[in-house]
This record gives sequence, structure tokens and C-alpha cells, in this order.
Amino acid sequence: MEQKSRSLISAGTLVLLAVLFIALTILSSVFLKGMRLDLTENSLYTLSDGTRDILQNMDEPVTLYLYFSEDVSRDLPQFRSYARWAGEMLEDFADRSGGKLTLRRINPEPFSPQEDQAAQYGLQAVPVGNAGETLYFGLVGTNSLDGQQVMPFLQPDKEKFLEYDLARMVSSLSHPEQKKVGLISSLDMTPRYDPAVPRIPENWVIYQQLDQLFDLEEIPAGTETLPDDLDLLILVHPKDISSNMLYQIDQYVLKGGHLLAFMDPLAEADRGGDPNDPTARLNAGGSSTLGPLLKAWGVGFDTSMVIGDRAYALLVSPGAGQTPIRHLGVLSVRSDGMNATDVASADLEVVNFSSTGWLAPLEGSKLTFEPLVSSSDSAAPIEASRLRFLVNPQDLEKDFHPTGDKYALAARITGQAGSAFEKAPEGFSQEDFIKNSGSAGIQVVLFGDTDLLTDRLWVQKQNFLGQTVVNSFADNGTLVVNIADQMLGSPDLIGIRARASTSRPFERVEALRLAAEAQFRDTEERLQSELDETERKLTEMQSVRQDGELTVLNTEQQETLQRFLDRKLEIRSELRQVQHDLTRDIETLGMRLKFINIVLVPLLIIFAALLFGHYRRKRRAGGDK
Repeated sequence: MEQKSRSLISAGTLVLLAVLFIALTILSSVFLKGMRLDLTENSLYTLSDGTRDILQNMDEPVTLYLYFSEDVSRDLPQFRSYARWAGEMLEDFADRSGGKLTLRRINPEPFSPQEDQAAQYGLQAVPVGNAGETLYFGLVGTNSLDGQQVMPFLQPDKEKFLEYDLARMVSSLSHPEQKKVGLISSLDMTPRYDPAVPRIPENWVIYQQLDQLFDLEEIPAGTETLPDDLDLLILVHPKDISSNMLYQIDQYVLKGGHLLAFMDPLAEADRGGDPNDPTARLNAGGSSTLGPLLKAWGVGFDTSMVIGDRAYALLVSPGAGQTPIRHLGVLSVRSDGMNATDVASADLEVVNFSSTGWLAPLEGSKLTFEPLVSSSDSAAPIEASRLRFLVNPQDLEKDFHPTGDKYALAARITGQAGSAFEKAPEGFSQEDFIKNSGSAGIQVVLFGDTDLLTDRLWVQKQNFLGQTVVNSFADNGTLVVNIADQMLGSPDLIGIRARASTSRPFERVEALRLAAEAQFRDTEERLQSELDETERKLTEMQSVRQDGELTVLNTEQQETLQRFLDRKLEIRSELRQVQHDLTRDIETLGMRLKFINIVLVPLLIIFAALLFGHYRRKRRAGGDK
């Protein structure tokens, strides 16, 4: 009877525990919804502060449609893993939006209405397999004002930019008003009509892009008034800017306005003023700076020097039929010179500069100076006057000695800043004078070159059936538009950086593979060297014989050939041994890791549990006494 009672108690306890478990699961899904603990090394499942601010300050409700071909991707683990991670990030977006963002998952099965919708939205269909199946993996965003944005295909190799791209989409859809960009330029980005030229001059391509993407307002270079409703101000070659305009720019930045400025120690696109003025050429290629504003922002800029760089020097043609030579003053900065953590520059391949200056943080400045594009360590300053009337680019090599330092060609300046003026100039209200920036600080991006905006450094134009077709061979325009788009999207977007990859490579295995490959290459090169030497000896021996005997090998040649063949077999055996050693080392490492994960760690946990249990029993026994 007693045993039966114990069985009933045990069964009742199990039922009670099961009920408690189900209840806790239900309650946790309700009260702990949205809560998570991210223990990954790079916080892969934690949204940045900027993204959370964007989601909490949405003005317009947004619906995101995630299209992913579940069935078609069954044999594509890379896409499935990335889709799962992207979906979890989108769910986190929805959870933190306070109900303003809705996520809908759609599986566009073949020949279904959902597949037709995906095609209508312009999502990219990627063929997979041999059965003609297509994979959809794209995102569509809409708002209540019929606004729509599309990501045609979410590529796994772009995963570090996913959070920024999603936040940018949500920000633009939830704040659909068009942003206003003011442009002050002393260069002819919109060339004037010249009766002497038979064709109508075209605007610079970068001007056309900015005009298409934003509400672009061109402000005359000599103007004394800055519009009040600007979301972004762009300055291009501010060489003759007045003191009153400098003051207005100073106050605009301190109030939280965004500034993108292009200065230059030698602006090659500067024609010196009126082309009909005979003295214009003497003023051509002038320099520009923001003077006192740079000092207030903790930035140094020398208008008498340009940067030369052997590693990034671009090949230029000195003339028809002549061999191209490297021009130290014309730089083609590759991806290793881009800031890999800033989404505006991280994904670019090449940006071209010409006679560019450099930016440097002033000593003692408390502002954040973040280079976006930098020279290589094979660079050094060159006097700008040497490039003004340069005939032979090779002359720049004289007395050129790289310093080993990297120079910032473009930089982002953020943080708390003070005014460059002690008080408001005459004609401005002293009561409205702002001496220091607000808590958000300033947002300024500076370039040491204006020539990167010119068409010749990044686009090629062709006439096709009467239409001008533009093809870009560098990322100059992409960089400028990225920065403008980033600064206009939201102040929070500027703080969002590229995320780390979810891929966790086996670094030890990779090191073993690289070492083995290096040894493999050394052995292969030794074999090739021996092969070349043997063939040279055979050629020498054949050349001293008579023509009629060329088809017959003498004893010495046969022995030499046999030695080569024997050595060749030996080296092939060495190559196989290297590959075998590589496989053996990797397998040994794998067995060691398996032992640690499968045997050692569980044993350590069991041992720790036994120690803890022994400690508790000992304490309980001590308490009973």
C-alpha cells in the first residue's frame, strides 16, 4: 500500500512538473517576448543603438515582405543559414518597432501567385540545379503612402551590410519626405553654354546623380545667404567663400546640420574664372579650404602640398604611341585603402584622386577623426606647385621618399565642437549665436580633393543611337552618393557600421593549409627549376652533335635523362607526402576537437556536478549535527 502511494505521488509529481513546464513556456513567450541573451563573439544577434532609435521613432507604419524559396533551397545550406539569420534580424526589427513594423514571410512556390508577385516587384530569380528551378531571396518594403523599396536579392557575401540596408529601408519608408540638398560650387559642374562650341555641354555625372536622388538646390558661389531648410550642405572647392558665409556654415553645423565638403590644394577643374579673361589661366588650378572652421573641428589641411603614392600611382599615357608611366600625383586607391568598418566606403573597389591633399587631426582635439579613404604607406607629400605645369610625370620621382605613413584623403568628423567665431559678425543676431554643438555633436565629412568628382576620373561616356551612355570604371560616384544618402537617411544611420560576418572560419585549419601550400609551392618551383636546367643541358648536348644523329641519344644523355626521370618521380612522391601530411594534421586537429567536445567537456561537467553535490551533502550533514 505504501509503495502504491509512493507511485501515485511520483506520478502526480511528474504531471505537476509537466503542467508547470507548459505554463512557464506559455508565460515566457508572453512576458519574455523580445528578450534575448546574445553570447556570440561579435554580438551577431544584437541590433546597434542607431537601428533601435530608428525603429522607436518611426512616423509611418511599414510592412516588410520577405520572399524566400524554402523548398528550392533545401540543398543550399549556405542560403538557408543566411535566410534564417536575416529572418531573425527582421523579427527583432518588428519586435522593437512598437507595432509600427510588420514582417510577412512568403514562400514563392513555382507557378504560384506568390511567385508572380515576386516577379512583379522585380525580385531576382536565381536558377539553381538542373531542373530549371529558381530561387527567390529578396525583400520588399511598403508604407501607407504607396511608397515602395525593393532589395532584389539578399546576397550572403553582403551580410555585414544587412543591418544598415534594412535600417536604411525602414528609415526612408517611415520618413518618406524628400530630403533637400544645398550645393555651393565654384567649379562648373553645370557648364555654361558656349556659342563657340557646337554642342550643348552636359552637367557632371555626379551632379546628375545627386539631382535625380535628392531635391538638389544649387546655391550661387558668391551668395551671402544660406537657406534654412537644408538637410545636407555640399561644398565643392570653396575658394572664395566670404566670412559671412563661413559664419553661417559654422552655425549650420553646430545646429546639427550635415556637411559634405570637397577642398583641394590644386583643383585641376578650376579654369580660373571667365574663359574670355586672358588672365584666367594664371588663376587656374587654385586651392580651397575652410580655414577657421577646420581649426574649430580639430582638422589640419595644408593647401601647399599634395600626396604622391607609389603603391596607388595610376598609369597614364604621356602621348600617342608612348608607353604608359605611373603618375605619383594621380592615385587609384584600392579596397585596402578604404575604411572597412564604415558602410559608405567598406564595399568599394577603387576610387581615383588627382593632386589630392590630405587631412590630419590636430593635436589636442577631442573630436573623433575617422579616415574613410587613405593612401598607402608608400606615400609622401609633394609641393603642389610641381604639379601645376607638370610636363613629364616621371619628374615627380626625383627626391621622392615615402615616409611610411598613411595619409587620410577623406575623413568623417564627429563629436562635440565649438564655434570658430567668438561672436556673431555684424549684421547677425547675437542672441541667435550658438557657441557649442548640441549633445548629438557635429556631422561633417571632408575630402582633400575636388577632381575625384570630375567625369574623367571615374566615368566613360559613349554615344549610342544618339543617347549618351555612361559607364563607370571607378567608385567615385558611389562613394559620394553613399555618404550623402547615409547623412540624409537619419542621424542614427551614420552610427551604424558594417557588422561582423556570421561565418566563423577554422583559423588553425586555414593556417595549416596555407603552410602546406607554401611548402607545396616551394617543392613545385624546385621541380620546375630542375626541369629547366635539365632541358638546357639536353639542348647543349644535342647542339654539338651532327644533324644526322639528332634522333639518337648517346650514353651521357640517356644517363642524364634517366636521372631527371628518377628525380621527377622522387619529387612527385614528396608532393604526395606534403598533401598527406596536411590531411594528417587536419585530421589530428579534428580528432582532438572531437575528443574535447564529446568526451572531455561532458566529463568536466559531470565532475563539477559531483563536486557540487558532494559539497551540498557535506554542508547538509554539517547542518544536521
